[in-house]
This record gives sequence, C-alpha cells and structure tokens, in this order.
Amino acid sequence: MIGIPRLRRLALPGALAVLAVTLAACSEQYPNTTFDPHSDFGRDIDFLWDRLLLLGTIVFVLVEAALIFVVFKYRRKTTDVRPPQTHGNAVLEVIWTLIPAFILLFIAVPTVRTIFKTQAKVAAGALEIEVIGHQWWWEFRYPEYNITTANEIYLPTGRTVNFKLTSVDVIHSFWIPQLGGKRDAITNRVNYIWLTPDSAMQPAVWNGFCTEYCGDSHAKMRFRVFTVKPPQFASWVATQQLPAAYGAVAAPTAISQAAGIAGQNVRTSNTPNQTATATTGQAVQSAVTQNPAQPRIAGTGTQGGNDPALRRAPGASIEGPDTVAAPPQTTAIPVSNVAPGYTFPANQPAFDYAKPRTPIPSGLTFTKGLTGNAARGQQVYSSAACIGCHAIKGNPMSVGNVGPNLTHIGTRSTLGAGTFPNTPAYLALWIKNTPRMKPGVLMPTLGKNQISPQTGKPVTTGGLDDQQIADIVAYLTALR
Repeated sequence: MIGIPRLRRLALPGALAVLAVTLAACSEQYPNTTFDPHSDFGRDIDFLWDRLLLLGTIVFVLVEAALIFVVFKYRRKTTDVRPPQTHGNAVLEVIWTLIPAFILLFIAVPTVRTIFKTQAKVAAGALEIEVIGHQWWWEFRYPEYNITTANEIYLPTGRTVNFKLTSVDVIHSFWIPQLGGKRDAITNRVNYIWLTPDSAMQPAVWNGFCTEYCGDSHAKMRFRVFTVKPPQFASWVATQQLPAAYGAVAAPTAISQAAGIAGQNVRTSNTPNQTATATTGQAVQSAVTQNPAQPRIAGTGTQGGNDPALRRAPGASIEGPDTVAAPPQTTAIPVSNVAPGYTFPANQPAFDYAKPRTPIPSGLTFTKGLTGNAARGQQVYSSAACIGCHAIKGNPMSVGNVGPNLTHIGTRSTLGAGTFPNTPAYLALWIKNTPRMKPGVLMPTLGKNQISPQTGKPVTTGGLDDQQIADIVAYLTALR
C-alpha cells in the first residue's frame, strides 16, 4: 500500500511522456535517421539491422511464450507437495546450449559478411577525401583536385567516395547518419570508410557529427555534406581550385546590432539589401548590404535563399552549367570542361533542418551601423594575428595551418563547424569573441576590451575595434 500513492504521482508525468513520444513518432521529418539510407554502405548496415531485429524478435517471442507457458502450467497449487529434487538434466543442458549456438550462427554469418564487405578495399577510381579531426572542427582535403576546405563536404552522386580518417589531437568519430558510418578518427592512425551516394538522388544536404566525446565543444563539432550531380560537383571543384578573390573591391558591408540577451537565430530576408533579426528578449538587428553589381562568374546559376553567404549571381538554373552533359555513373567530369561557380542553393527545403540554431551568448553585441570595407579588411586581416593560423589561397600573407582554411569562406553555409549561420552578423561576433561563441576553441579573443575567457582580463594590445572587425567581415564574406 505504501507504493500506491507514489505510483499515482508518477502516473501523470508518465502519461505525458508517452504522449510526447507518440506525437514525436508521428512526424514525417527524420533528418538524421539511419533507417532511410542513401548509399550502398547505409543499405548494408540497414539490412543487417533488419535481419538481426527479426531474429531477435523471433527469439524473444519464443522465449517469452515458453516462460509464460511454464509459469501457468507448472505453478504451485495449495495441494502440491514438495517436488523431488534432482541434480541436473544432461539432455536439457545440451538442448539449451545448442539452441543459442544455432541462433548465434544465424547472427554471426550476416554480421561477419557485412563487416568484410564494408572493410574491403575501395574500388579503383574512387574519390578520396582526407578527413582530419580537430578540437572542434573538421578539415577536408581532396588530393585529386588539390583542394582544402573546412566543415563542408561536396560529394558527386553515383561515384564512390573513400574517406581517409585521422586526427591531430584526441579521438573523434566521423558519422553521416543518412549516408553511412560511423568510424573513428585517431591520432597516428589512418582509418578508412567508403560509400557511394545513390546516383538517382537529387541534390541534398545532410548533417554530419562527431560521435566520440572529445572535449568541451564536442556537441558543436558538426559538418555539412552536400550530395550533388556530377556537373555541379565539377563546377564546385573548379571554383575551389581558384585563388580566393573578390575581384573589384566589394561594396561596403553594413553591420548593425543592438544589445540583447541570447535567444533565437538570426534570420535574413531574401532581398539584395538583407536584414537579419535575432529575437533575444530585446531586438538584435543586423543589416547586410550586398553589392547588386558585384561581378559574377560565368556559368553560375540562381541560388537565392536566406543566407547571404550562399547567394549566387542570377542567371542560369541551379542544376549547374547547361553546357555540361551528365556523365555515366562513377565517372568523374574533367574540371577543365566546366565553368566554376556552383554552391548548394540555400533555398532548398532540405536546407531547413541543416541550418544551425545556436543562440548568441548573452551580452555579446556589436556596434550598430558600422560599414565594412573589403579592401581595408584585407589589409587589417593581413597584418593581424589571423594570418598565423589561417590560410587563404591568393593571399600570400595568410599561410597558417592551425585553424580552418578560409580560401572560399564566402561560399560556406556555417561558422564554427556548423555552430552558427555564415552571415556577416554572426561572423562579426565570431571574430570579436570566439571563445564566448564556442567554449574551448584555440582561436583567441580578438575584440578590443573584450574579456578573454582564457585570461579573465580585457584584450587591449593588439585587439581589434568593431570597425576593423567590420572591415575583416567585408573581406571574408567577399571571398568566393
């Protein structure tokens, strides 16, 4: 009787929990599910899971049925006398040893077969991508094309991709739920995992994660994977191979922000003069002025979308250069045959669940109404501490290799390994006080008079004021 009141108190929370789980299961959107694979690797794992789940369910039903039968058939009655005690039964012992062994055989065969299949050497002609885990971001290198980028992967559909995994510090784990994985990235060791995105798949974006706890910002160590058609991939590669340049000096970029506490994301409009607004208890507004006359790269398509960092020049279809025919599956298109300029369009519905929604840290603000200039920003960047950690192809002063490669940062969708949208408003705050935006990162606090979490003291000597940061933002967002 003592436990009944407690059970009654738990009844309502338990019912609400069951209702919440039921409602969540009714959703049709499962962006990170492993049960809807889009690669050969993912289907192999999914088939193994289905087979083991079926066998496990059969065993469970048979065992529970036998248990219930024995409980009711041989339950003790009031008239029963104490049964005779026997010492073992050789026949039963052999049976209950052989049956589990037989079941394990059915489990072991498909499991071992899948292990050998997924661990086999990758076929010739695969696209190799070197994946290097850092605390807390991802470096991606394409040796075939001499490309280095960070936190975003572009994959051509229909072509096998071989990921070469390693780490520069602690153990990380590389996982793309809807494509396949996962596999660890370990220091002083190289692991491999390969998969082939489905050739019939339309261009899509997938979330990627580090799934091995690796320190303070482990939960913010994410990446994006863009599966695109071979012509689009070739156009993207052609762009990434070019030195970073903003052509004629880009139009000034205005960044305005009012004080507020941490809250919702910055959302940008779909107009050339875009306004970003963050609801943070008080309004946090960021206005971004784009240059409508900025030179465009021939052969690019219309991207549009909500993120200025992904906006492309108007003109052709988003499906890529019209002059390039789709090749046979698993065949790489020569990059020399395509026009550069492709980036994944941010106005696609698939992009909605891939957008970061991390709130801005409370108290971190930026001076309202400042206008950045890309030419000044290049000079400030090239004389600041940035060049000791970051590389920009085309800027001979920027040759660092500690932080992410920034060569074409203007084409990327996120900042801080998928933590924030790559918009001027977020980029300004990121440069101003990175450790506040993402605890534990190696990048120091650069904003003048900002309190450094590492030292607990305000930054004075060498610190950047908001105008200098606005200029750097204008420069970086122009690198496309």
